[in-house]
Amino acid sequence: MDFNEKFTEYSGYFNKVLTEFCDNLTCKPQILAESMRYSLLLGGKRLRPVLMLAVGDLLGVDRDKLKNFALALELIHTYSLVHDDLPEMDNDDFRRGKPSNHKVFGTGNAVLAGDGLLNTAYSVLIKECRNGAEYVSASEFICDYAGVYGMIGGQSADLLHEGDGNYSEETLNFIYENKTAKLLTAAVVVPDIIGGGKHFSQLKTFGSDLGYLFQLTDDILDVEGSFASLGKSTGKDEKAGKYTAVSLYGLEACKLRADVCAERCRTIVEGINGDGEFLINFVNYVRNRKN
Repeated sequence: MDFNEKFTEYSGYFNKVLTEFCDNLTCKPQILAESMRYSLLLGGKRLRPVLMLAVGDLLGVDRDKLKNFALALELIHTYSLVHDDLPEMDNDDFRRGKPSNHKVFGTGNAVLAGDGLLNTAYSVLIKECRNGAEYVSASEFICDYAGVYGMIGGQSADLLHEGDGNYSEETLNFIYENKTAKLLTAAVVVPDIIGGGKHFSQLKTFGSDLGYLFQLTDDILDVEGSFASLGKSTGKDEKAGKYTAVSLYGLEACKLRADVCAERCRTIVEGINGDGEFLINFVNYVRNRKN
């Protein structure tokens, strides 16, 4: 398979898992289940589940052992987007080209939908812990990297430093590492934990670098992208005084940093025994993405 075919195969496998989850989501009142399903099925590339499944294949870890971890990660990622779009956060009316959750269901219910997605993710992970010590370690890793020492901490710093004006590389790195990179790191490290932890350090570094690359390209696209390609508003970071690599380094220097970061990612994959072609192409995809 070429990259696109393999990507479609991974995302297709995961979308079946997600559809089954949504079909069995029967919580009441109905608006809560509807709002959770709305954001989960709004679209998206399923990058984190695809990444987890691809690393699992590289390491020889059965997909069935990973599917619920991939589901939990997507639930967490989706909750973060629902909350991120709220008026009190990034105040974005669109997500993936469609109205944001709070524009359809109201702000209060969007908060509850996000809470529901996060709590359900933890329920999925707790059930996985019954399968053995490595499943406990993998679940703990996701929880830590999604929580106050990870994504939530990064989001808090992003809000705190909005409009600072005087940009600090240390602060930017903290926001990038926690807000974006840690959830991607969880996607690549969990298969290794389940598979025995042989490449833990390498994959942890790979996830961190890939997350940094993803955020670099996100910042570039906020300047150069369009609503038609991104499905969300552009140019908002500069208007809000957000901490971005573009604001700190400039657009062209930001692109050079992305090239260097992509090369580091490719080098790590090449150092792991196995067929890493898809992951190398995944890095290229992130570097060159238009949405």
